[in-house]
Amino acid sequence: MRGNIVIAGIGHTAFGKLPGRDTVSLNVEACRKALADAGVPKDAVDAVFVKTPTSSRELMYGQKLAEALGLQPRMGCAFDQGGAANVTGIMLAALAIEAGQCEVALVCYADNPRTGSRAVYARPRGDDAAYGWFSTAAGYAMLHQRYLLDYAPLPEAFGHVAVACRANGAANPNAQLKLPLSMEQYLAAPWVVEPLRRDDCCLVSDGGAAIVVMSARRARELGVRQPVPILGFGQGQTSWEVVQRPELTSTMAATAARTAFAMAGLAPKDVDVAQIYDCFTITVLMTLEDYGFCKPGHAAGFVAEGRIAAGGDLPINTSGGLLSETGMPGLQLVLEGVRQIRGTSTMQKKGAKVALVSNQGGTMHTHATLLLGA
Repeated sequence: MRGNIVIAGIGHTAFGKLPGRDTVSLNVEACRKALADAGVPKDAVDAVFVKTPTSSRELMYGQKLAEALGLQPRMGCAFDQGGAANVTGIMLAALAIEAGQCEVALVCYADNPRTGSRAVYARPRGDDAAYGWFSTAAGYAMLHQRYLLDYAPLPEAFGHVAVACRANGAANPNAQLKLPLSMEQYLAAPWVVEPLRRDDCCLVSDGGAAIVVMSARRARELGVRQPVPILGFGQGQTSWEVVQRPELTSTMAATAARTAFAMAGLAPKDVDVAQIYDCFTITVLMTLEDYGFCKPGHAAGFVAEGRIAAGGDLPINTSGGLLSETGMPGLQLVLEGVRQIRGTSTMQKKGAKVALVSNQGGTMHTHATLLLGA
């Protein structure tokens, strides 16, 4: 399937605090902009794949969105895998198109936890809530603590991730948080859940994003201006809860990456720029290792060398990621991967030919990987 399917258009809303906007209106705006970017009429769309809003789940959300879009798609669904659902939606669309089940698909996601309810992120975690396990941050604090015990990195290792993403976001006019961060500021920030500092944690954001997926052949027929080929994709599932996992510092992200690289006929050394899911800084270090960019326990040295910063050999999250552009999880990373291949990013990697996008959901439960190329 390498190169058979393309991302034909991308679109997004503003990110940040958007009072009065519900998730349907945000999705509709993003979809309208993605279709305009592709130069494709709405009546060409025959499939809609949408991630259910994390903060306000409801039944038949896909049909509600299709109605608001003025569409009667022959295929579509609303589903959830946490932050991995966005790349998974692209995979489902690609497979459906390849199988002849649809021709032009919208893949979208929107949420409004900043002005709506953030309760889903703060909820108690099972029986362990009796011992203080509340919130999404607590689970990642456990992974972070295990990584500290296993590999003893300096605190600056995590700071390098936050500093790099914040620098990229500061250059992005669409970012929610445009404030650069120094290492001194990172180290001086208060704990959220020890050992997580404030700037180890992603933003809480309202916003929406969407992409248009179709075959390369259909893109030529419709005169799409800047289609970006999908080279490979893959998934991996870490289905156990954190307290039941025999291993905390590596995940099935390795399987997702290995599958995507095999499909594309590529290896980590071929990647020019990476959009790595950065809900917390520990996620980036573990993903770099699971994806084979460095050996287990060596990510601290990798980032300390400046390799993930702008100008490094593997710049990451060039629009700011979840730490700076928007905490709306996952699909914005795909949009930035597309921009890198098109050559239109605000932090463009010169000559970028292969862009990697990493998605993950839950507490590193679900993993999805996407490779895009020129």
